[in-house]
Formats: sequence, C-alpha cells, structure tokens
Amino acid sequence: MLTPDPSVGAGADRVLYVLATLARHDGPLSIAALAEQTGLAQSTLYRQVALLKRWGFVAEHDGEYGPGPLSVQLAWGFDQSSFLIHEAQPDMAALAVASGETIGLLVAVKDQAVCLDMVESQHPLRCSFTKGRGLPLARGASAKSLLAFMPVARLQAALGYLAGEAGMDPARLSGELETIRGQGYAVTDSEVDAGVWGVSVPIFQRAHQAVASITLMAPSTRAAQRPQALIDMTVGAARRISQKLQAR
Repeated sequence: MLTPDPSVGAGADRVLYVLATLARHDGPLSIAALAEQTGLAQSTLYRQVALLKRWGFVAEHDGEYGPGPLSVQLAWGFDQSSFLIHEAQPDMAALAVASGETIGLLVAVKDQAVCLDMVESQHPLRCSFTKGRGLPLARGASAKSLLAFMPVARLQAALGYLAGEAGMDPARLSGELETIRGQGYAVTDSEVDAGVWGVSVPIFQRAHQAVASITLMAPSTRAAQRPQALIDMTVGAARRISQKLQAR
C-alpha cells in the first residue's frame, strides 16, 4: 500500500484527494483498491466516499466507485467555459486539416499530463487521445513539453512526484528538458506507445510561462515521410494560440 501524499491534510483535503484519485483512474475502484491507491485507511475512505456519494460526485455499482453525475456536469461546464479551449479550438481544427493527424491540447496537473480537448485524424489508421485522461509526466512529447516550460518551483515539485517512476533517470530527463527548451518543442517516437510519433509545443499566456501544450500525434511510419513539416505546422499553431491568449 502507498503511504498518503504528505501534501494531503485532513477534512476537505482528503475528500478532494479521494475524488482526484477516482477521476484519474480508468475505471471504478473498490474501497480496498482505493486504499491501495491512496494509502488511506479503509474506514476513512468509507466516510469520504459516503460524503461524495451524497453530493453526487461519486456513484457506486456492485461495491465499486467512480465519478458520479455531478462530476459529469462539472466536466460539461468546464468545456463550455474554458477560455483556453475556446481560444485553441480553431487552430487545433485547422492543424488537424492541414496535417491530417490527431491534435490534442494538454495541461499538467500535479504528476500527470491531462488531455483537455482533441481533434481526431480522419485517416483509417490514426492515433488518438482520450479526453480527460491523465498520463505520467515522465514520458512522451506532451509530458516533456509541459515539464520543460514549467516555472522552476513547479518543475522541482513535479520531478519530486516523478522520482518513484519505474525507469526514471533524473539526469537523463534534465538533459532532455534542456534540449527541448533550446529548440522550443519536444519530439518523441514510440516512447509511450509503440509506433506512435508525436511533437508537442508549449502555449504561453505570459512570456516564459506555458499554460498548456498542443500535440500532434501520428503513426511513426507516416510521420517519417515529413517530420519537419509536421513540426513546423505544430509550432505555427502553438504560436498563433499564444498570441491570442496574450492579446486578451
């Protein structure tokens, strides 16, 4: 069993910690599985889950718990009101048409890269993001682009979260992030999923403060035919989105 995150206090902090754990997981969890994921005692989890169920944030089925109807309403409300998504969507759609590939908009949430929005490729063979899904920040173009352009204090905290990741090499990652900062974008091939190439470029609302990254994903075999063109298109889209954010 994990030990509880030291940043998690009591009361409301723990309730939100449980909700965040459920939100990040791909499927529902039993109380025993939640205890394994959070490091919290089962007696504590029963109290937290009961409160979340009462408010509709959590739903139960056959002794397992997942996000409830109020969580769905929150997600819908986020989509409708998100300034970042609203400003990025036109350029994401244009990039998807110009490149023929899948485009994602991702942000860093603690130790994960989370997909806020996506435009899917129309090719029969295509790569895909899952909206709302989080992936570890240690691997892939999206994750490394987000890490490379974080403020120093936030980067140090994120690296602390990632220290326990299997196969994590802090020195190697630091070198990769330095390269990404120098060229302004991250490129990886088969780092998260075999046969998937990606380029990810930060989006800035203020100078040197990235709020998100825009990522183009393609099958490696197709990307190999024109990698620089795909990079240039993605860099251009990120620059246009950044300009719109900074003009507001």
